[in-house]
Amino acid sequence: MVEVNLWSGMRRFVGDELVVEVEAETIGEMLDALVAAHPALEPIIAQGISVAVDGEIHVGRHVPIPPGVEVYLMNRLKGG
Repeated sequence: MVEVNLWSGMRRFVGDELVVEVEAETIGEMLDALVAAHPALEPIIAQGISVAVDGEIHVGRHVPIPPGVEVYLMNRLKGG
């Protein structure tokens, strides 16, 4: 199980939870599982979000999520 920490703007789409758990081994599987469990998240995830695994931002869906790491979904971070 992966514990996914959500930014406050996403809470209303998941029953006001701050942390949700899904079965996943990669970022892509995690995002797909979140949408399957909470379909209202689909437009937000489709627009683009940032995923931090143990404090490091990752962009690829194939990135593994090792057991016991911290995972955060945040507003999309853009460089400039």
